[in-house]
Amino acid sequence: MADVEFHGQEGMMNDVSLEGEITVPGLAQSEDDDDQFSTLDEPVKETVMRDVKAVGQKFFHVLYPKTSRVLLKEWDLWGPLILCVFMAMMLQGSSEHLDKMNDGGPQFAEVFVIYWVGAVVVTLNTKLLGGNISFFQSICVLGYCVFPLTVALVVCRIVLIADQTTALFIVRFIIVVVAFAWSTFASTAFLADSQPSNRKALAVYPIFLFYFVISWLIISHTHT
Repeated sequence: MADVEFHGQEGMMNDVSLEGEITVPGLAQSEDDDDQFSTLDEPVKETVMRDVKAVGQKFFHVLYPKTSRVLLKEWDLWGPLILCVFMAMMLQGSSEHLDKMNDGGPQFAEVFVIYWVGAVVVTLNTKLLGGNISFFQSICVLGYCVFPLTVALVVCRIVLIADQTTALFIVRFIIVVVAFAWSTFASTAFLADSQPSNRKALAVYPIFLFYFVISWLIISHTHT
C-alpha cells in the first residue's frame, strides 16, 4: 500500500506578504492636505471657540453689511437659533402676569413659529422669483439680520422698567423703527445681488413684512 504524504505549504506562506494599502482612485490626498482640512483630532474647546468666533463675526457683518459676504459663503443656523430663543424668552413674559392683564402677548411657541415660518416663506418667495441663492443661505441671512431688532428689544425692556409715559413710548418707537430699517437694509444688501434685476422689488417686499411683524411684536410688548 502506497504511502500518501502531505507536504506543508509553510515555505510558500512565509514568502507572501499580508500587508499593504488600499487606495481608491480620485480620493487619495497627501498628508499635508489631511493635516490642513481634518479637524477630527482637534480639541473640543478649539472647535467650540472657532464656531463662537464665526458666529460673532457674522453678527459684526450684520452691523456693517457691505464689508463682507461671509454670511453667504459660510452659512450656519446657530446665530439665528440663538436670536430666536432669546427673543421668544424676552417677549413671552410671565404667565401669571399675562393671566391678570390679558394683553394677548405672544408665547414662546408663537414667536418661534413666526420667526422660522416667516423666514421659510420669504426664502421660498426668493427661490420662486429665480434667486440664485441656496435655501439655507437665505435662512441664515434673514436670521442673522434680526440682530438689530434683538438689540432694540433689550433696550425696550430696559425702558419698560420705568413708569411708562407718552415720551417713553415715542423713544421705544424710534428705537424699534431704526432697528427695523437696519435689519431690512442689511438683509437686502446681502440678498439683492441674488435676485434678477427686474424682480428685486418683489423679493424685498416679503422681507419688509417679515421684519415688520417682528418689530410689531417688540413695540407691542408692554410688560416687564
